[in-house]
Amino acid sequence: MQVAMIGLPLSGKTTLANAMAAGHGDKPGQRLGRAEIRSAIVDVPDPRVAQLAEMFHPRKTTYAQVRIDDISGVSRGSAQGSGFDAGLLDAMSRADALLQIIRAFADDTVPHPELSVDPARDIELVTLELIVSDLATVERRLERIANGLPKARGEARDKLLAEEALMNKLAEGLGQERPIRDLDLTPDELVAIRGFQFLTAKPTLVVLNLGEDDDPQAPIQWAAQQQRALVLGIRGALEQEIAELPPEERGLFMESYGIAEPGLNVLVRECYRLLGLMSFFTVGEDEVRAWTVRRGAVAVEAAGVIHSDLARGFIRAEVISYDEMIACGNMAEARRRGKLRLEGKDYVVQDGDILNIRFNV
Repeated sequence: MQVAMIGLPLSGKTTLANAMAAGHGDKPGQRLGRAEIRSAIVDVPDPRVAQLAEMFHPRKTTYAQVRIDDISGVSRGSAQGSGFDAGLLDAMSRADALLQIIRAFADDTVPHPELSVDPARDIELVTLELIVSDLATVERRLERIANGLPKARGEARDKLLAEEALMNKLAEGLGQERPIRDLDLTPDELVAIRGFQFLTAKPTLVVLNLGEDDDPQAPIQWAAQQQRALVLGIRGALEQEIAELPPEERGLFMESYGIAEPGLNVLVRECYRLLGLMSFFTVGEDEVRAWTVRRGAVAVEAAGVIHSDLARGFIRAEVISYDEMIACGNMAEARRRGKLRLEGKDYVVQDGDILNIRFNV
């Protein structure tokens, strides 16, 4: 799972990225064209993993993970003309989802590039740059279709004509400054555009970077009105302070601010949810591990996430829910109570399921 953080200069994006990367061994930055990228692999906070580790005392405990790419280079006018710089476009296109970091804090020592703090304006500005980039991609594709149509015959021509109609539909919506995710596209049309990696078609989370004294829970209806985009308020500078504290000091510091849980934990989990993902677990003396799978995945898919051999030789999945395991207290008691059940390859895995795959290759 790969998420790109984008935002205007001085939005506090790098502060958030540093906080998220704290303790996770962030990778050195790299430059692609005008884009500078810093990446970190971040654990997905999940108290269920710690609880299972306490139960099984494994030699190793592994959380689900998400890769966060802090990408610079998005500013007013950066997509004008022929679209974003190739390196910047490539960096954003590879992401499964986008985090738009929007400045909502005032700081006289950090001047806003637009000269005033106006989150609603900045959301529109960043979104417009993404729209302009997608529109440039659509126009280039329409030009290639126009060049290919005179030579096309039969089924090939029909396919080009259908694609031309779809691209014109996208061009019309983008020309009205509507992100692709807000257009009414059929499931087949969504499949047809998947390979283009359009930026405004990606799942998007708008992150309002608030001041230290702001309330992250305060209503932000003006931002939430963006269709098909989630909104989250977070105090970036405060989160960085929490992330940099020794673990034994964090609790008292958070209590002084009335914080039950670091906002970054919520942010990472929201990224997970944004992408339609969930976790299932494998447990034992060797390892307790959270695995990532899409919501709605069946047992054989989950087996393949663990190892391709498990999917290839799948026989049955031994399944128990997390809640049932906790209620039983250990695996032996779960077996005694008959809580473990055998499921076939078409069983729809549920969030928090504990799986043991029986296979033969």
